[in-house]
Amino acid sequence: MTALQAARALADDLAGIFGGRLQAVAVFGTHARPHPRAVTAPVQTLALVSQLEYADLAASAELAGAWQRRGLDMPLLLPVAEFRRSLDAFPLEYGDILAHHILVQGADPFGGLTVAPEDLRRACEVKVRSHTIHLREGFLLAAQHPRAVADLIISSATPFASLIQAFALVTGAPTQSPPDAIAAHVGRVAGLDRDLLARLLRLEEDHVLDPGDAVQLYPPYLDALKGLLRVIDGWVAAGTKA
Repeated sequence: MTALQAARALADDLAGIFGGRLQAVAVFGTHARPHPRAVTAPVQTLALVSQLEYADLAASAELAGAWQRRGLDMPLLLPVAEFRRSLDAFPLEYGDILAHHILVQGADPFGGLTVAPEDLRRACEVKVRSHTIHLREGFLLAAQHPRAVADLIISSATPFASLIQAFALVTGAPTQSPPDAIAAHVGRVAGLDRDLLARLLRLEEDHVLDPGDAVQLYPPYLDALKGLLRVIDGWVAAGTKA
């Protein structure tokens, strides 16, 4: 079953639960971004509804196992009004959805919606800093076991791709750039190794990493985040993204 087939089956299931309250279903995240190769990560979906109640969650929970077996992450279920009001609260996550999505069912709910550049810049700063902390703490928990380090890096692949996309947009990259173009842009802006960035971005597609390679990849991965932080510190000092 392809990602779109799985998402359409999900939309049919949700239509049975929400009926006319289901406004739209869209794929977002890894499977919605431009990728030159097949993506093996779980499929992320957003379902926007006019109203969301406990009974809807209970009915959805009954189908959660079937959705996972189809290769789906749990859908992000949100009332439409809540999504629109939350753009400034989750500018990075929801901005990525606005920029990269595939509509599966319903009318386009994203028309006219935008994330303020300053909100995106601030969220990018928070995300890079928190991602760096997460990688450091995760490495301590991994206790230098190669398999655990590999799992840490793989689990960080999609969040890393999201923050790199945001960093690229804040610094002027085109919205629909493929991973290699994003890597080249960020490498140029931040003075980082574009090949390293491209390799990290490809992990979002592959979701596979040899433990031995992971041990070698972790130090430059952490250094890349430090490089992004240097640029961000420059934004803060200048009071601007430019």
